[in-house]
Amino acid sequence: MISLLRNPRKPLLRITAILSAVWLAACEPVSGIGGNAGPSINTGAAVPVALLVPAGSGNSGDEVLARSLRQAAELAISDLRGVKIDLRVYNTGGNPAQAAQTASQAVDEGAKIILGPVFAEAANAAGLAVASRGVNVLSFSNNTDIAGGNVFVLGPSFPNTANRLVNYAAAKGKRRIMVVHEQTTAGDAGARAIERAIARSGASMVGKASFPFSQQGVVNAIPAIAARAKGGDVDALFLTADTAGALPLLAQMLPEQGVNPDTVKFLGLTRWDIPPATLSLPGVQGGWFAMPDPNLNKQFQSRYQAAFGEPPHPISGLAYDGIAAIGALVRAGKSDALTRGALTQGAGFVGVNGIFRLRADGTNERGLAVAEIRNGQAVVIDAAPRNFGGAGF
Repeated sequence: MISLLRNPRKPLLRITAILSAVWLAACEPVSGIGGNAGPSINTGAAVPVALLVPAGSGNSGDEVLARSLRQAAELAISDLRGVKIDLRVYNTGGNPAQAAQTASQAVDEGAKIILGPVFAEAANAAGLAVASRGVNVLSFSNNTDIAGGNVFVLGPSFPNTANRLVNYAAAKGKRRIMVVHEQTTAGDAGARAIERAIARSGASMVGKASFPFSQQGVVNAIPAIAARAKGGDVDALFLTADTAGALPLLAQMLPEQGVNPDTVKFLGLTRWDIPPATLSLPGVQGGWFAMPDPNLNKQFQSRYQAAFGEPPHPISGLAYDGIAAIGALVRAGKSDALTRGALTQGAGFVGVNGIFRLRADGTNERGLAVAEIRNGQAVVIDAAPRNFGGAGF
């Protein structure tokens, strides 16, 4: 039976939509903030850190996310040694205008750095609001379109995931890659990230196909995609689709049209283990996707559950990572610990999702594992690197 494309606006799919990307229009990266911008701090006193969360929107999912981000930040603070953080939580309502207002208020009240918000437009607005005051924003967004100036994105980005998978695939002999993406803002951005990753690697792009984001759009596109994939010069299909969108349909219909996953490897730009039901789809068996270090992530989930009596939201680890980075920099005892130069130091940081570092252009690099789906389970076939001289970089 053909699976239906589901509406990503439904509450039950909100987590998946957030994990995939918060690709919103009208985002303009902050410009004109260069050099080593950032406030001077007193490392001998508690450092004021503003946490901007989406509470107050009236959406129950936003309330759960806001609470989980706050609690993850609190857990990170409790793990710091010799560093004091004065965490101040502000509600944005998931709204750009309110995010800008609360960001300004937070700086007025002494915040030296801003952690959050989640959604791209809100993060962009917050960054613009405090850019002239030299305060950096570590947003939870993964939309690299807003990165730059005083705005950094902490979320797992398409370019980072694409680089990891393309490099791994090329090393394993899957060098002739066809890109398949949905005709959406996120799909187009994902396709561009894959193309750039291919251009930087030893692989080559041998084809590209897109489809309208609808059930009929996928159905109509499948025959041509399958025909090209069976052309004899395609080693891998790199799919941008996620579980809330076209992935179930593509994973079902492409093999039905004769595409053999044993010959043409399926690669996923999104997490294929969230929700876990995705792992049981017949079409994704044998497919590869990237994920954070599962051992570190499991430790975080266990500690969070023990501390708060509930599981963490899937992206709450970003709040922990942000505090961990701030804490590591402040521990050095330097007054310029929260400047751009300090935030973008090459060694990076270690968080609950593994190693990561912030780049001068506002994007991030994260150490990711490569997993293969086997019998409904995600099995790590290439471990996440433990430093930035390791595999995958």
